[in-house]
This record gives sequence, structure tokens and C-alpha cells, in this order.
Amino acid sequence: MIRTDGAARGNPGPASCGAVLIDASRPDAREPDAPPLAVIARPLGIRTNNVAEYAGVVLALRLAHRLGAEEVDLVLDSNLIVEQLTGRWRVRDAKLKGLFDEAQRLLGGFRRWSASHEPRARNRAADALANLALDDPEAAAAAERRYGAQ
Repeated sequence: MIRTDGAARGNPGPASCGAVLIDASRPDAREPDAPPLAVIARPLGIRTNNVAEYAGVVLALRLAHRLGAEEVDLVLDSNLIVEQLTGRWRVRDAKLKGLFDEAQRLLGGFRRWSASHEPRARNRAADALANLALDDPEAAAAAERRYGAQ
């Protein structure tokens, strides 16, 4: 299971993304505070919030591939990305098209995948990592190292 979030202070503005990758076989895997296998907490420079959201998905999918995942369940607080990834909405923003294409390519490498929307309150771990990347990039890099994301 993958939970991601993006943040931008200003739109566009200083941006980051956060993600937690969780072993889906855990009985508590769907809980907001399930212990992660790996995390991402990455500053992105000046970006829009939607670009930051997509960057989190792409980085998390790359990491899931490196970790050997065969199936992924994306749990996102961005309804826009859920609807676009599942094909219910078109990608109209040119800034998102390349990230969308990359996400689709990565998703195609899994045996099975799903994407679902959850309220922001249930996505607090990914949100905290995105904010950590903005507030303290050194601590964010240390968190990634601690959980083997680099």
C-alpha cells in the first residue's frame, strides 16, 4: 500500500512530496499510522500543488518497483489524481501530462494496482513527510535513509 501527498506553499511555491510504503499483508495496513517499509520526504523546488502530488506518486511507484512489489494500492487525498489515474477524468494540464504518463508506465509494471481517495485526515503520515521536506530538508533526507528509500 502506498500513501502519498504533495505540498506547495503558494501555488506555485516551494513544494515537496511525502509518501509511505506499507506492507499490504499487515492486518493494520489500511490504518493511517501503519508502520512503513519505506518513506519519501522530498523537496521539489518551486512547483504547483498538483505537480507535487503527482511527483509523490511517481517517486513512490519507482520505489515500490525497487522494493520488488508486484501489486500496489494507492491511497491518496488528491481526488484529481485518483480520477485521472483510473481514467475517469482526462489530464488537461500540460504540466501534469508527463507525470501522468510516467505514473501510467510505472503502474503498467505491476500485476495489479488500484487507486482510491481518502480524506486528508487519514493521510497524515504522508502529509507530515511532505511538510518535513519543506521545513527541514536534512531531517527529511535522514528519514528516507532510515527507511531505506534512497
